[in-house]
Amino acid sequence: MSVQTLQVKLAQTYPQHISELQSRTREAIQRESIEGLIIHSGQGKRLFLDDNHYPFKVNPQFKAWLPVIDNPNCWLIVNGVDKPKLVFYRPKDFWHKVPDEPNDFWAQQFDIVLLTQADAVEKHLPFDKSKYAYIGEYIEVAKALGFELVNPDRVMHYLHYQRAYKTDYELVCMREANRIAVNGHRAAKIAFEQGLSEFDINLAYLRAVRQSDNQVPYNNIVALNENASILHYTNVETEAPTQSRSFLIDAGANFNGFAADITRTYARENGVFADLIESMHKITQQCVNELKPGVSYAQIHSSAYQQVAALLCDTGIVNLNANDMLETGIVNTFYPHGIGHFLGLQVHDVAGHVSDDRGTPSPAPDAHPFLRNTRTIEARQVFTIEPGLYFINSLLADLKSSEQSKYINWNIVDSLRPFGGIRIEDNVIVHRDKNENMTRELNLN
Repeated sequence: MSVQTLQVKLAQTYPQHISELQSRTREAIQRESIEGLIIHSGQGKRLFLDDNHYPFKVNPQFKAWLPVIDNPNCWLIVNGVDKPKLVFYRPKDFWHKVPDEPNDFWAQQFDIVLLTQADAVEKHLPFDKSKYAYIGEYIEVAKALGFELVNPDRVMHYLHYQRAYKTDYELVCMREANRIAVNGHRAAKIAFEQGLSEFDINLAYLRAVRQSDNQVPYNNIVALNENASILHYTNVETEAPTQSRSFLIDAGANFNGFAADITRTYARENGVFADLIESMHKITQQCVNELKPGVSYAQIHSSAYQQVAALLCDTGIVNLNANDMLETGIVNTFYPHGIGHFLGLQVHDVAGHVSDDRGTPSPAPDAHPFLRNTRTIEARQVFTIEPGLYFINSLLADLKSSEQSKYINWNIVDSLRPFGGIRIEDNVIVHRDKNENMTRELNLN
């Protein structure tokens, strides 16, 4: 898609997006019996005993409305009826880059007031704040401004629950985030094949996506060899290993505040580990095919769990049939995390563990405590599907000291430890009559 075509699509779909957020706001404030919401973009956080700041991360409830993700001290006043008011921070500052006045495709949807001093915002906010709720992180700021109602549960539960249903505008943004991320994954694969270090592979990825470490939606996981067994490995070694046997990259990209979250695993040479990677691709795609409106997301995890058990049996890693393996809990050693999660404004998007828009808890099952989503799948929801198979020394040590050790072919396990592990992750939009695998449709295999 050309830049011009993308801009046209954004401009065409954005008014309906605002209309949907207005509708959600009306329902949310009615539940709380208030008149509106004051949504704070956030503010800079200074490092302890320092005059530098942490990288700014915008309030997700703010960027839900507009693609301003790098400007602190902004405010939205919304009531679901009147045109939303944006107080846009634009200081007089020669130390830092000052944002341009808003004039992009989204600007006409807001009444915009420019704010030159962050602490002078009160005159732009409603006088009677008892009828409004502050939505944001900075509780002390809210109290100082006179807000009594801060992030009320009835409002937050409703807004979080509804965020699972993506508007056309949001889907345009998420497809573009995937396109950008896929470019990075291709560059990272080439860097791995060239024998580069984790550090240099990460640089190749960032160069391809044209985003910095602070702009991508999460810290990239760039792991060679045994490091691929560390689920959230973010150290990146600067020296290339003598032999690069395997490579796992879990990395995304950001577009207008929406995230992509993609994982691929590669082997240097053909063999058992390369065959396992191909088998995990098939499991991922099978689970994607099982995503359907009306199906519990937990059921997709159970399917992945059963397929991984069958793979462990078929390859001789575990000398038990799949059903017996499931009863023993052995699979948890090799696949210790959930099948995936909601994806959107946040990488692990909200409201995965509730059963309704009032926040009724729906926790992960005891047998799979790391499952991030127990919702019933519906159209316009976006999920990651990311089964894994790992050789994690600490978990293997626990297994070896248990009575289940006798079922494990430890020679095969020991031969696979140097490869670390495998994760294959796709980003999928569920439609009423089909699934749109954004990642695979961009020909990333």
